[in-house]
Amino acid sequence: MKPARFVLGLTGGIGSGKSAALAEFARLGASVVDADEIARAQARRGGPGWRGVVRAFGRGVLDARGELDRAALAARVFSDAAARRRLERAAHPPILRELSRRIARARGLVVADVPLLFEGGLERRFDATALVTCPLPERLRRVRRRDGISAADAARRARAQWPERRKRALADLRLDNGGSRAALRAKVRRLYAGLTLLHGGTPNGNADQNA
Repeated sequence: MKPARFVLGLTGGIGSGKSAALAEFARLGASVVDADEIARAQARRGGPGWRGVVRAFGRGVLDARGELDRAALAARVFSDAAARRRLERAAHPPILRELSRRIARARGLVVADVPLLFEGGLERRFDATALVTCPLPERLRRVRRRDGISAADAARRARAQWPERRKRALADLRLDNGGSRAALRAKVRRLYAGLTLLHGGTPNGNADQNA
């Protein structure tokens, strides 16, 4: 009998295009769960993430409205590994609890976008994992354009994550996003079709979904 759900953990380095891949999975009909969206919601004033960060760092990380000063916090944690670990200990547990709740409510093919999936040792929570890959220079260019930050800041953010080669060794599936958005959508469509057929089994490990 086909199980109630098959959960794919989607990840990739900063600027790799995880959000674009997740959006295409959603358009095709998969149930999607976005850890970044959960984190943003929980970081609003009074939320569980907000409370955890304030406990860890004090009210000096708040802006004049009492919201988290994201730019100041990012500058701090991406230049200080100990501060980054403190932030993760404060913010990650409630995010993971909500992620698990949303996955448990979903049915069919579920795709969860989890940026630090391998760094957090979370791969066992999923039936399979997929890594969105892209050459580092292109990822850094995208991040600089998206966030309006310097080359040095983009590089620091990338260094806070595992190098792509380390994630490649752990991922069951890979989606190359070094080309156009249309090419990525085509690869997601092929992967979606394969996972839909295999729902109830386990996808073959380390398969590349390249054009």
